[in-house]
Amino acid sequence: SIRSLYDQFLIAGLDRRCPVISLGGGVIGDMAGFAAASYLRGVPFVQIPTSLLSMVDASVGGKTGVDMPQGKNLVGAFKQPQVVIIDTAVMETLPSPEFQAGLAEIVKHGILGSPDLFEQLEEHGPTSLNHLVADAVRVKVDVVEEDPFEQGRRATLNLGHTFGHAIELVSEFAVGHGEGVALGLVASAHMAASLGRCTPELAARIEALVDRMGLPTRVRGYDLDAVMAAMTHDKKRSGKTLRFVIPQALGDVVVIDNPGDAYVREALERILT
Repeated sequence: SIRSLYDQFLIAGLDRRCPVISLGGGVIGDMAGFAAASYLRGVPFVQIPTSLLSMVDASVGGKTGVDMPQGKNLVGAFKQPQVVIIDTAVMETLPSPEFQAGLAEIVKHGILGSPDLFEQLEEHGPTSLNHLVADAVRVKVDVVEEDPFEQGRRATLNLGHTFGHAIELVSEFAVGHGEGVALGLVASAHMAASLGRCTPELAARIEALVDRMGLPTRVRGYDLDAVMAAMTHDKKRSGKTLRFVIPQALGDVVVIDNPGDAYVREALERILT
């Protein structure tokens, strides 16, 4: 727990010049980062991510936080790391499902800002794992540098997450984050097509790529109304407005508010079987 980290920092005699180094996946990074942001009102923070998901997403951008029973990351802070150290060799021992979870965020980054990356994944794949990670990280770095505190464009990084987080919550996290994002990408793409904001062909391409990556495009056993209700607890809400990010084309995504329950339900029906 966060409290035990503070206790350990005090026992070790950490002062404001002592860095907190996170070695692990996204949850470890989020916890260590929040502890670093709040201990002595802030000490230096270093990220060494060890999962694909944390390499391409969680370790970059300075978001930290902890989950509550009511939702994910409801308590947190922005804490930019002094440095992020990525060594893809650590993934040699990464279980296959964990690797696939990271691929969901890489697909997301391709949709957001790298049509070349998306098309590589559709066809022959990147030349190496290093290139794959570097291309995905570059998309996020560009967005975060423009909008570090999520006042504008950075909100587009939540593509797929409003749907995904709600499914994770209803599943009591039996559906992992990568799987949730994958499902959310499919739902968001189909909702965009229904709204006339993207072509049905793009929605089909996105669903096909999610499937090609070995990620789920459907999930069984969860109630549509329960998922709708879970969305009302999402921290991405703006007042009583539900906020979604949808693709219009590869490299062109937009934030929309309150598309209407009918469109949300229709999109959920595509992924909840």
